[in-house]
This record gives sequence, C-alpha cells and structure tokens, in this order.
Amino acid sequence: MTTTATPADARTLGLAHYAARAVLERVLTRHGLGFQQQIVLRPVALAAGPVDRGQLAADTVAALKVDEGSVRGTIDELITAGLLATDASAVRITDAGRALYERIVEETSAASARIWGDIPEEELVAAGRVLTLVAERANAELATTGR
Repeated sequence: MTTTATPADARTLGLAHYAARAVLERVLTRHGLGFQQQIVLRPVALAAGPVDRGQLAADTVAALKVDEGSVRGTIDELITAGLLATDASAVRITDAGRALYERIVEETSAASARIWGDIPEEELVAAGRVLTLVAERANAELATTGR
C-alpha cells in the first residue's frame, strides 16, 4: 500500500493512534480485557518482581492522562479477576495474568509486524523524535494549564 505523504499534525497522529488502538482492542476484547487494564497489566508482566502499587498508579495516570481513582479501580479489577495479586503495597502478576499477557502479545505481534515491519529504520527514528517532542510539549502544556 502506498500513501500520499502529508505533513504530520494532530489529526494524523490521532488517526494513527486510534487505528492502532483498534487493532489492539480487537484482541483485548476477545480475551475480556479493556485497554486500561492492558496498560496496567503490561508493566507488571514485564517487571522482574512485585511492582509498587502507588507507582504503578502514578505511571499509568501520567501515561494515559486519566484520574488516579480510575487507575486504582483498574488495579482492583485485575486483582479480582485473578490476573494480579497483592503483596502489601505491591502487586505482582499471577500465572493466569502472565498467560493472558503472553497470549495478547503473541496475537498482536503478527499485526504489529505487518503494520511496522517494512517502514525504513531512519523513518521510524525520525518519527520517534517528532512524537517524543510532541509528547513533551503536550505534557508541558498540560502542566501549565492544569488537567
């Protein structure tokens, strides 16, 4: 597929985000998991050990720009579902949580390869620089105007 090159802008970024997110959510829906649940589950699945619950909530709030109560509720949902377990003030992935996370990664890997696979490395590096700068500026804007 060939596309006409247009300058990147907020609309282009949004369309790319929502298209990629829809691919992920299709997989998540098949497994009964929501987007925010997957965002919370991922760092715990990748951690070498238990993850501080407060830090997990703070990191998720910063990444998704959602309220802390919503994230804490998501953590509780994952505990109730048996995907995370609690150890005092930390959470850890359960065997069921790890198995689910690995299935999701396996199912999304093929789509990711099709989506990203043939984009030249130098274009990915350039896009990464631009997206990092946009995120930094948007976060600075949020910090000055309040959320």
